[in-house]
Amino acid sequence: NEGMMGVSKNTSHPPMNDALRQRLTQSHFCLQHELVPLVESDLKQALTPKLSQLLRIWEQVEIERFVPSTRGVVGRPQRERVALARAFVAKAVLGLTETSALVERLMSDVLLRRLCGFDMRCKTPLNESLFSRAFTQFTQQDLPARVHAALIKTQLGDALIGHLSRDSTAIEARESVVKTAPIAALIAAADTASTPPRKRGRPRKGEARPAPEPSRLARQAAGQAAGQSVAAMLAELSSTCDIGVKKNSEGYKYAWKGYKLHLDVADGMIPISVILTSASVHDSQVAIPLAMMSAQRVTSLYDVMDAAYCSPIIRTHSRSLGHVPLIDHNPRSGEKMEFAPHEAQRFKERSTVERVNARLKDNFGAHRVNVRGAAKVMTHLMFAVLVLTADQLQRWMI
Repeated sequence: NEGMMGVSKNTSHPPMNDALRQRLTQSHFCLQHELVPLVESDLKQALTPKLSQLLRIWEQVEIERFVPSTRGVVGRPQRERVALARAFVAKAVLGLTETSALVERLMSDVLLRRLCGFDMRCKTPLNESLFSRAFTQFTQQDLPARVHAALIKTQLGDALIGHLSRDSTAIEARESVVKTAPIAALIAAADTASTPPRKRGRPRKGEARPAPEPSRLARQAAGQAAGQSVAAMLAELSSTCDIGVKKNSEGYKYAWKGYKLHLDVADGMIPISVILTSASVHDSQVAIPLAMMSAQRVTSLYDVMDAAYCSPIIRTHSRSLGHVPLIDHNPRSGEKMEFAPHEAQRFKERSTVERVNARLKDNFGAHRVNVRGAAKVMTHLMFAVLVLTADQLQRWMI
């Protein structure tokens, strides 16, 4: 089966062109006109459209290259980790949200089980505990996120991206909210702190007061200038389950329990960077680390954001990266500044990130999360993001 997955690499075809469009077109020709017919000929059975899509996505992401080999490891060998990784990709392609549904589908669909690469000679049935242990291991290895980053750098690393649209979406979770420290404890901690609390009102004549603590945005901008890493910035952001409040497209507020998924999406609805935080974290707090993460992967021109990101610090940081910020103005009880006509036309590209959020939830199982903890929730969502990225890249091929 592993040889079957890589059959397009061994067939004779014209060398890949460095131009992105021609490279993707040639890749589409290999996947559609060589890989699928050869697999169907080997299986002596026609593939359904969904299985054909799954086969092309497997070949696109090459997840087996990122699964650590267990050869030579002392102890009981781990069972079919490459096949399990492919099965989790299949779970996202099929839009399944529960592991039990994936196991049931694999046990009833011999063709899918064979395509995943499971040993057909093994008489032991697949079970949920096997997938649960593998999912925990993939979470510790950060597997889908690493595969997604490599896919973006390989396919778009040498391309020039016109617009990066930035936004977040609510992720509802089935777990308890992490309670913060009681207010009384916070007040007691402030009273016993080494620095006295800041006095209210105007300072007296000749009185010197310490400068106020810089905001998180200011610390992020200063840290970026000083070479602070994205991981260090993300360490300051909360990633526990809590309550978030957001306005929908109709202007009504709604609350949810869980997390918030922040995305940078390129033209063509291709996710470039993804960050998961607590539901209560404001969108603007993730703008700078998300922009830095995207800048390490692709070269882009415009940063397109809604009014939640309206901040002079974010605008300055965007320009420091060589980008043009297109951020909807937040009047904050003042007079709203409208876009120039050409800017308003470009700002319409922001709909790409909203459509990506919708596709993740409608087609790839991100609308329901059945795992607990930020790390596992991120792994579940990243499998969906990985599949959507490969699917959108293949749409460019046509």
